[in-house]
Amino acid sequence: MNDADTDATTVLAGQAGIRDWQENVYKTLHQHPELGHQEVKTAATVADALRDFDYDVHEKIGTTGVVGILRNGDGPVVLMRADMDALAIKETTGLPYASTDHTTDAAGNQIPVMHACGHDVHVACLLGAGRLLSERTDAWHGTYIALFQPAEEVADGAEAMLTAGLADLIPRPDVALAQHVLPFSAGRVGTRPGAFLSSGDSMRVTVWGRGSHGSMPHLAVDPVVLASMIVVRLQAIVAREVTPGEFAVLTVGRIQGGSKSNIISDHAVLELNIRTFNDVTRTMIVEAIHRIVEGECAASGSPKPPTFELYDHYPVTDNDPDATKTVTDAFRRHFGDRAFTIDRQSASEDFSEIPDALKVPYTYWGVGGIDPAELAKAETAGTVSSDIPANHSSNFAPLIGPTIETGTAAAVVAALAWLGADQT
Repeated sequence: MNDADTDATTVLAGQAGIRDWQENVYKTLHQHPELGHQEVKTAATVADALRDFDYDVHEKIGTTGVVGILRNGDGPVVLMRADMDALAIKETTGLPYASTDHTTDAAGNQIPVMHACGHDVHVACLLGAGRLLSERTDAWHGTYIALFQPAEEVADGAEAMLTAGLADLIPRPDVALAQHVLPFSAGRVGTRPGAFLSSGDSMRVTVWGRGSHGSMPHLAVDPVVLASMIVVRLQAIVAREVTPGEFAVLTVGRIQGGSKSNIISDHAVLELNIRTFNDVTRTMIVEAIHRIVEGECAASGSPKPPTFELYDHYPVTDNDPDATKTVTDAFRRHFGDRAFTIDRQSASEDFSEIPDALKVPYTYWGVGGIDPAELAKAETAGTVSSDIPANHSSNFAPLIGPTIETGTAAAVVAALAWLGADQT
């Protein structure tokens, strides 16, 4: 055990004493989730806690972002980020602290809200780590920045904080850290150097037809038929244009056309999602989509060109090898065989926009959230895909105790790999 490990042990000795408080924070956040840029109550909870821990607190950064800065003498600067927003999903977990909250969408409709991706876990873990570090400043030196980001789910929360002047509010970090609860065994942590999370892009495509009565199709250009042909052709991009062995996903998540069975509409809308691990493949797929859509429109006699809108862009999360090695080594010493090398994930994140803009290295890791006994049972039965709720499921419910305990410990151990008393 080196000195940094001793420092982590010293700081984490207080973990049992905050367990009840931390779990109560988590349950409150879970029960009262808020959508991106609406995290007003969540942000207030975070800011109040950070002030209690003697952090310098900045609020309303890029709408609802919060940053706490704890200065503890000379030394490195470490930034740790947690995202705060929830999803428009109706919770079906049946838990006593399940969300029954609703909010109003842009169209004025009441919609359910749920923490279906574990961001409530992230907030609880970072608050816990921030509290533990504030209580044992004798075990480390430097500056710790706890950053709570809004609107990760809509891909613009990190950008909003940067646009609001984040770089001028904080000292420049030496490293940036983040983590995400994922559907593997609670109590485990997974790291990976290089590309870890894929890039993600959404695209809205509108194709145009000529409307008519359903009984007079010869007078129409049917955009529903046109859109259907596009959906079929798009499937060939990954199957026949992406290099075998290179990762890519192209999903048609939504198709909308028409309003009534006997009306041929004048347009249809498709919404697509693209996941890749490199810009060459991403560019090729985007160009192929344009080529196929324009070709099918021409083949159908579409009266005007299609329109394309790219939105919700997430960059590849590409972990710095040196920072990742530092964290991995610290995790292996602290967690033993509970630390492992995780596979690449096809999910996406906007966290990396912050360290990229600040020009600092970063690493991002996974924390397990599934009951190990339930996971083992499902693996034996071959029913993991049907019995284990993944992120964005209405039944997603991390196992509180080991998930929060491990996530909090991971945040502390990683930070002290730079901030520990013997670190420079």
